[in-house]
This record gives sequence, C-alpha cells and structure tokens, in this order.
Amino acid sequence: MSETGLEQLWAGWRRDYVVSTTDAERRGADQGCVFCAIASSGPPSAANLVVWRSELSYAVMNAYPYASGHLLVMPTRHVGGLDELSPEESDDLWVGTRQAVTAIGAAYDPDGINMGANLGRAAGAGIPSHLHMHVLPRWSGDTNFMTAVAGVRVMPESLEAGWERLFGAWPPH
Repeated sequence: MSETGLEQLWAGWRRDYVVSTTDAERRGADQGCVFCAIASSGPPSAANLVVWRSELSYAVMNAYPYASGHLLVMPTRHVGGLDELSPEESDDLWVGTRQAVTAIGAAYDPDGINMGANLGRAAGAGIPSHLHMHVLPRWSGDTNFMTAVAGVRVMPESLEAGWERLFGAWPPH
C-alpha cells in the first residue's frame, strides 16, 4: 500500500501509446484517426485485423488487448458519441456487438464476457473521437500471478492467431 492508501497497477506496455497520443494532442497535431484508417483498409483480413465488416460498422482486434480475443466494434463513420449515431448506425453497431459476443463464445468458450464503451478521455477512452465498444472474453481466475506480481499480462496467442479463431467463429450474416 502506498502513502496515499492506493495500490498502483502498472501497465508499462501502454506507455508508448499514451506518450505518443498525449504529445500529439498537446502539439495539436492531426495524425488522423487510426480507426478511420482501419475502416478504409479493405475487407477483413489477418493483415488489417478486421474480423467483420458491414456497410455501417466493423469489428477489429484490439492492438493493445486486455485478453486474447479482445475486439473493438465501432461505426465506420467517425463519430465520438452515441448521440451522434443515426438510428441505422446504432442498430448496426448493436448487431456487430451481439455477433462479437457470439463469436468470442464460440472461439474461446469463456466463463464470461466484458463489454462496454469509454466515452470521453476522462472515462478512459484512448481514442475518444471515434466511438468504439470493447468486447472481450474473461475466465475465472484469469488475473494470474504475472499480473499481480509483475504488472504484466501474458497473451497466450498472437493477434493474428486470435483473428483466425474469431473470423472462423463469426456468425453468418
């Protein structure tokens, strides 16, 4: 326990991302939206890590996952808030999120699934300007000694292997 009474959890693997994003924001640099770049990267493939795509939404493997199989589901159009979605985009985003839950269940057989959105930087959004849903599998006891002792998450498979599993398990549309 620290002097403030708060425990500290270290996630050093996120430092490069946080530093580059913060520096770019402070400089006012427009690096473009990584999610918009992915949205225009072509059909689903292991190269772009897009697992599913419709006209209005898509699902992509999280490049900084909390667990194997961590997906991001988002509208194709660059919007930051739920209230900015058209009714059709909202419906399609929910369809994609439901399908992500189904695919994760089939591919990973988890004990549970976390899903949610961080709306705004203060809520924890790394990219607050492009709305996205997190959908990831969880298992009883999946926080092991490496996380508790070393502050490290051990990913048992590559993003490409996770893509293969989820792409193969995605429900037909």
